Amino acid sequence: MNKRYFVRQGAGPILTVNNIPCEANAVLNPGVAENDGDVVLLLRIESKNAMSHIRVARSHNGVDSWEFADQPILAPALPGYPHEEWGCEDSRVTKIAADEWVIAYTAYSRHGATVSLATTSDFDQVNRLGPAFIPTNKDAAVFPKKIGNRYYMLHRPDIGGKEDIYYTSTSKHLVDWTDPGLLMENRGGPYWDSERIGAGCPPIETQYGWLLIYHGTKAMGSKSIYRLGVALLDKADPTKVIARGDDWIFAPEADYEFKGLMPGVVFTCGALVRGDEIWMYYGAADTCVGLAVGKIDEIFKLVT
Repeated sequence: MNKRYFVRQGAGPILTVNNIPCEANAVLNPGVAENDGDVVLLLRIESKNAMSHIRVARSHNGVDSWEFADQPILAPALPGYPHEEWGCEDSRVTKIAADEWVIAYTAYSRHGATVSLATTSDFDQVNRLGPAFIPTNKDAAVFPKKIGNRYYMLHRPDIGGKEDIYYTSTSKHLVDWTDPGLLMENRGGPYWDSERIGAGCPPIETQYGWLLIYHGTKAMGSKSIYRLGVALLDKADPTKVIARGDDWIFAPEADYEFKGLMPGVVFTCGALVRGDEIWMYYGAADTCVGLAVGKIDEIFKLVT
């Protein structure tokens, strides 16, 4: 019997388009935070013109009874932000101070996708910081504290069609990112992460190092299947990989992960540490949102 490191919660997705207070084609890939006793999801909502915006939903228990903001927190076509003209997608949220979070999201335009940053103190309003890189780049996640007086961020540039996980850092407050380097490559060959890889939720600080949940793809005929794996980064130097699990820890299995816009996709942008558990929110088939819970000690056995 295959061991399941993450267990799906409930009989199906926790959010579908039927829950959304606006006309939508899909809801997926939420960033997540905790604020004022609530679990806060920053949902990517794709409208029927295929553009995406990011909207906040709050829940006391993080499972149901979601309350949605009346308006998006990040929406495309805002004057002065042409890099977002075709959409704001796939946010990853990191708490960096008592009352400040940074949102790293994909801004999409006719020039391609790139990483853009914004900050918020309440998840009602944001302060856009603008693009961090030139296109094409995505899957960005900021570490939750400075390391050696520098903030670090993971991201995935497209370099000649090769898509691997890179890092960069800054000594300033989330601007002027410099000193990029390669963190991890796709493994090629027959591996589950042989085609492309990218960061999942923001790195989680532990006594052993920085726990990184990442996604990997493998070509299966004319399609790609998305799975999730885990790596451990050095606590004092997050540009060093201490260990990388050989096997995936989460893969499409449920019906709703195979029925949708992109069958065979599980994709996380956000997770919470709650006691000895990781609550991982994920997009399923690029269509709806699921929740899976894993035990931290069990996951660490793969990389320690």
